Amino acid sequence: MKLLKDILYGVGLTAVSGTTGIEINAICFDSREVVKNDVFVAIKGTLTDGHKYIDTAITRGATAIVCEELPGKMADNITYIEVKEGQAALAIMASNYYENPSKNLKLVGVTGTNGKTTVTSLLYQLFKKAGYKVGLLSTIKIMVDDREYTTSHTTPDALTINKFLKLMNDEGVEFCFMEVSSHGIAQKRADGLIFEGAIFTNLSHDHLDYHKTFAEYRDTKKELFDNLPKNAFALSNLDDKNGLVMLQNTKGRKFTYALKTYADYRAQVLENQFNGQLLKIDDNELWTKLIGRFNAYNILAIYATADLLGLEKLEILRLLSELENVDGRFQYYISKERITAIVDYAHTPDALKNVLDTINALRTGNENVITVVGCGGDRDKSKRPVMGHIASDMSNKAIFTSDNPRTEPPNTIIEEMEAGVEPQNFNKILSIENREQAIKTACQLAIANDIILVAGKGHETYQETNGKRIDFDDFKMVKEVLTSLNK
Repeated sequence: MKLLKDILYGVGLTAVSGTTGIEINAICFDSREVVKNDVFVAIKGTLTDGHKYIDTAITRGATAIVCEELPGKMADNITYIEVKEGQAALAIMASNYYENPSKNLKLVGVTGTNGKTTVTSLLYQLFKKAGYKVGLLSTIKIMVDDREYTTSHTTPDALTINKFLKLMNDEGVEFCFMEVSSHGIAQKRADGLIFEGAIFTNLSHDHLDYHKTFAEYRDTKKELFDNLPKNAFALSNLDDKNGLVMLQNTKGRKFTYALKTYADYRAQVLENQFNGQLLKIDDNELWTKLIGRFNAYNILAIYATADLLGLEKLEILRLLSELENVDGRFQYYISKERITAIVDYAHTPDALKNVLDTINALRTGNENVITVVGCGGDRDKSKRPVMGHIASDMSNKAIFTSDNPRTEPPNTIIEEMEAGVEPQNFNKILSIENREQAIKTACQLAIANDIILVAGKGHETYQETNGKRIDFDDFKMVKEVLTSLNK
């Protein structure tokens, strides 16, 4: 049990009714989870307004309510706290409740359209190999040193974040690497956290269904850097046109990395193959198993971060050469018939173009590139024709299919992708609504030395349709099909 007044420390209060000296069991923002002596935080979300469930929370035993608007009729013996912004209040309260765990470890946040999962996951790998106890908060999973937990959001809610950071404290974790999405920043999930540093990877078309404009999307990412303390580092990709924008108002120590321009950390791609690439960093050559120019940026960001966190440079290079690729990120399988299947999370136009650029740079020209791709339902519709254009223009054959349709008709999504296909590419596309059948068709069309790209879902092991999730793993599926065709 903790005192409410201690949990509220640092929260901007606009009105208080009742006493803050009461003991609180836990913090809840879902009224269905409330039990006796909890404090309920009413959040105005995108789908529902928590203020509608204040009475439910009280009925279930809440003794304190935190809200943006005090109810017209307040119950007896209940403490009501009015705040300006419920989401920000929740984040600060969560940090206080779990004893501000971020201050006890070196927390590094990674933001950008693409590369967040790769950078955080490989930083986790590298620091583990260096002998440290390490934490990871990523799209794929949460790691508390050697223990793995599942996750459902790029940036979990503030209570979940602080719960796991506290667990990391208890386990003696020294470093934690965390994906920080634009949704997470906009919804204040990272408020109250103390960052040792922040990394910006890149910015391209995504999430405009949520942020409405590209400028809003960019400025939301920028908030992570704006809020850094002066002793933290701010590391930004200078080759991205928004790289310097991220650093404009930060109080942190500014550092840049780049492949094309002068920066604090620079790299050069010397050689690129399907089994890895040769880089030159700080006049030292490095062979990495990660493929493609986009991964050269990721490797350079990891190198710079490890240096800024105090690891010795030659040791960093040695450890980088040992890193394994992340599931669903240019993950490949070569069949007995020498057909190469690549599964990648590319679900934005820029990411899809990067992967296809990499494939086309590595091919000899005699192989066909067959791309299987879809777009998610209930998400940014404006990128669908762009994705359709890129897939059809940069592949010998493009198969449009379902991704996670969610509540939208799959055929409608596919039609919107088809709208981006130019006339000269009409004969290169097929539309197959069923994803399994689309992958099977790609495998049946492929001959020796051809390359199949299955894009969009990457590490995900499910497909979501009308609120239901069914088991579906792109890599497992394409591997099984190619194996069966070889028999």
